[in-house]
Amino acid sequence: MTTALDAWSRDVASETRAAGARILVVDDDAAVRQSVAWVLEEYGYEVVAVPGGGGLLEQLDGDGRPPDLLLLDILMPDADGVQLLERVKSDERWRDVPVLMLSSVPPEEATVRTLGLGAADFIRKPFRGRELVARVQAQLRAGAMLRATRESLLRAEEELRRARDDAESRRRLVDILHEVTSDIAAHEVYHVLARRVARALAVSHCSVILARPGDTRGVVASAFESPKHQNASVELDDFPEVRRALETGEPVLVEDVATHALYADGRQALGLDRTEVPVRSSIALPFAIEGGQAGVFLLRRTREQPPLGREDVAFAEAVISAAVSAVQRAQVIETTRADNARLAQLATTDPLTALLNRRALTERLTREMERALRNDSSVALLLIDLDHFKRVNDTHGHLVGDAVLRDVAELLISGVRGSDFVGRFGGEEFLVVLPDTDDDGAAAFAERIRERVEAHSFAGRDGAPPLHMTASIGVATFPAALIESVEDLFARADAALYRAKAEGRNRVRA
Repeated sequence: MTTALDAWSRDVASETRAAGARILVVDDDAAVRQSVAWVLEEYGYEVVAVPGGGGLLEQLDGDGRPPDLLLLDILMPDADGVQLLERVKSDERWRDVPVLMLSSVPPEEATVRTLGLGAADFIRKPFRGRELVARVQAQLRAGAMLRATRESLLRAEEELRRARDDAESRRRLVDILHEVTSDIAAHEVYHVLARRVARALAVSHCSVILARPGDTRGVVASAFESPKHQNASVELDDFPEVRRALETGEPVLVEDVATHALYADGRQALGLDRTEVPVRSSIALPFAIEGGQAGVFLLRRTREQPPLGREDVAFAEAVISAAVSAVQRAQVIETTRADNARLAQLATTDPLTALLNRRALTERLTREMERALRNDSSVALLLIDLDHFKRVNDTHGHLVGDAVLRDVAELLISGVRGSDFVGRFGGEEFLVVLPDTDDDGAAAFAERIRERVEAHSFAGRDGAPPLHMTASIGVATFPAALIESVEDLFARADAALYRAKAEGRNRVRA
């Protein structure tokens, strides 16, 4: 008979085998290594077992590529797991590898310390197979997202370097791009170039018309002679040299509109707003920006000016080529900044709930404790654990469990002040930090949270009755006796949470 567990196992196995992740397991206990390998290999992972911490760095140095995940025991006879974690995270080659710490005892101080050093999660031995697989999958997904974002950023930075090199190689040819700096937006480059090219070539009209081959209309991105025409729509039939440049992809020189074949129909005057302009000659220079805009730089001189010639085409073509590099560079800078912002968010937030992750929580809480000491104030820490959450995953599945965690995150966010911050401590544990809050205020706030969770109806499976959850909350405040560090404050809140659980759950303890 096929059970729900069998189906879940097949789905997970299919997903993970497709990923082909490689996991390094470091533990001095052969039984632990064998059981971890057995569980993970069942789900298609490649597992490499290292007997003790002494061989970890040698294994990492000898591998052709870093592992996708590292499972590292905290306590080993031949090595200190915390020191090994610190060495791994300080090495540029391995800093992005997610590390799950293993321990057979609940060393709260070591747990907090390892998280502060960059560990992704903590698993207590003896572990449960499904919990191990779920935590491994979560960290592999987060690690893959981080690597993809970093690779994208590196590609963008490389493109930026190439663009800068290209612009620098043309710097001695023209002085036009001096106004184009790293702070200029891509769309502003057109205005800079229209003005500087017009002055350098002494042309009365210099416009940038955005269009692609086959278009019948274009859009004026910039017009030196009349800025009011920016974003105006124009008929390309009025600009035969523009249409020809788009079709051929080559510069078009019209030395005299009175005799050139493009004007055989007798039109000898052009204007962006159809006003008669006594044009004598023109140059249309097509451009295309990789993955972006395309169009034509249109340069024109009137009958009172000398006609444009081949030397003007060569000069303008060099300028426009550099301009395209400048536009691409500006776009790469804008993209790089956006990628940096996304990378920063990914590094500080929990992917499931979008709350602060452990690393960010530790950093923020450290700053709040320092501020409390400076200002002679206090800061409260609430450690919140959902009661019997495992039953939700076991009975209703992980999708429902994930939805419950997201709902709890929203409940917490909606109930805090602007100065407070909320994070996911791991699994079904959440953390709320309340600056400028004493013991009584923290206890009252925690009680409101407990009541809100108890009163909330969480969505179950489609068509199933709603779920009802409760939460146990441990409260600690700083300053307080024997609390000198973030680790001490975490330990105090965790001890209070343990008492709340031991005394029957669904209650607040300090």
